[in-house]
Amino acid sequence: MTESTEQRRESPQLNRRRWLGLASVALAQLMIVVDMTIINVALPSITADLAITTADRQWVVTAYTLPFAGLLLLGGRVSDRTGRKRALLVGLAGFAAASVAGGAATNVTTLLVARAAQGAFGALLAPASLSLVATTFVDPKERTAAFGVFGGVVAAGSPIGLILGGTLTTSLSWHWVFYVNVPIALVAALGVVVFLRESRTAAATGYDFLGAVSATAGLVAIVWGFTRATQAGWAQSSTIASLAAGVVLLALFLLAESRVSDPLLPPSILRHRGRGGSYLVIVLMMAGPFGAYLFMGLFLQDIKHYSALRTGLAFLPLTLGVMLAVGLGSRLTTTIAPRFVMGGGLLLGAVGMALLTRLDAGSGYASGVLPSFILIGVGMGLVLPAALDLSTFGLPPGEAGVAGAMFNVSQQTGASLDTALLNTVAANGAAAYLAAHGSSVQSRVHGYTSATGWAAAILLAAAVAALLLIDTRLGKTTPVTPGAAEAGEAIAP
Repeated sequence: MTESTEQRRESPQLNRRRWLGLASVALAQLMIVVDMTIINVALPSITADLAITTADRQWVVTAYTLPFAGLLLLGGRVSDRTGRKRALLVGLAGFAAASVAGGAATNVTTLLVARAAQGAFGALLAPASLSLVATTFVDPKERTAAFGVFGGVVAAGSPIGLILGGTLTTSLSWHWVFYVNVPIALVAALGVVVFLRESRTAAATGYDFLGAVSATAGLVAIVWGFTRATQAGWAQSSTIASLAAGVVLLALFLLAESRVSDPLLPPSILRHRGRGGSYLVIVLMMAGPFGAYLFMGLFLQDIKHYSALRTGLAFLPLTLGVMLAVGLGSRLTTTIAPRFVMGGGLLLGAVGMALLTRLDAGSGYASGVLPSFILIGVGMGLVLPAALDLSTFGLPPGEAGVAGAMFNVSQQTGASLDTALLNTVAANGAAAYLAAHGSSVQSRVHGYTSATGWAAAILLAAAVAALLLIDTRLGKTTPVTPGAAEAGEAIAP
């Protein structure tokens, strides 16, 4: 029997296993993305229960996103070298254990440590998930469909987290926004074990631990600088020193990566305009959804007095917009240059965020919030399939993990920095309005609308970056093929 005949005979079974494996990997990715926002709806309850100050509440979010972003590149390199399936399983087990610790927390210190542990294990889990998709689906049509599914999970996970967070907080308690990860991790791990084979590179690569430390320290310093700006002002020496240290550390990291023998981030990954442009777009794009999730969640609960469950359900139109637009975005990128699809989606999101600047304390949901949620959801759904595909397209399998990590680094860095920046804008805007007008309720609304205005400007900048930097058609890029795999590379069925 010839090899081609054997492959044709096995194809239906292998195809089923691939797609079932994709479902398992997507479930693991969903858990990570959900945890970025499931906290937001529960945050008022957590803040009250654990006596967290307003200025420090952002650390409940960033304690998760910072180690996630800083350790992702190392996690991607570890998954490439030790095995992506193994890394995924270890990440799932560690994430579940950290979630149990977070749910059982009785003080803010324990909660923040648990969130940091979630981020660290997520940094191993996320690049393994994306690289398994990239190395499993090598046929261009299958690859487009697979990344459409994966992109839908990434895009819909955040609003699903808000809905789930509201449901669990209202019906049980905020502790269950952590405990829910345990059954999800178990189901995902079972599917990974059953449907996926190990995939790793046999190339002898080292681990750039110094690079991981400098990248993480740089991110922490920048976000801490934004936090100090909220508390002490932008002109304070502590704010300036922290921001400057962060910029210097990240600059040194990028410089060192071009000189070390086994870089954490190979410079060739960033030089490709499609990949580099998509990473930048994702960093900027996160200002849109995270601005909406954070400030509209607070607006609906603190100003309109929605329950946590009602607030979560209020984000359902955004979720549906994302899910519908992801399928459309996947189809469009097969015939239209990705920069136009991404640019159009970002412009829609910018319009949605700009509309939120009109809100006041008397604004209703249907007229004031709903149109923006639809525009933001559709816009973000159009962007993600192309950004995901560009992030790993055309690379040898040995670099799939670190390229997938870089996509997640962009996402988490954007989430951390955009959240810190927008929270600072909101706090300063509210304080200035309160000093001038003396209205506590309207001052908070003014802070929220100031932040959404900045978010709209950032999304507009992201649209310009997509249109100017990304000029690669996915169909004209050489895809990864099984034959291009390095020696010892095992491709999941």
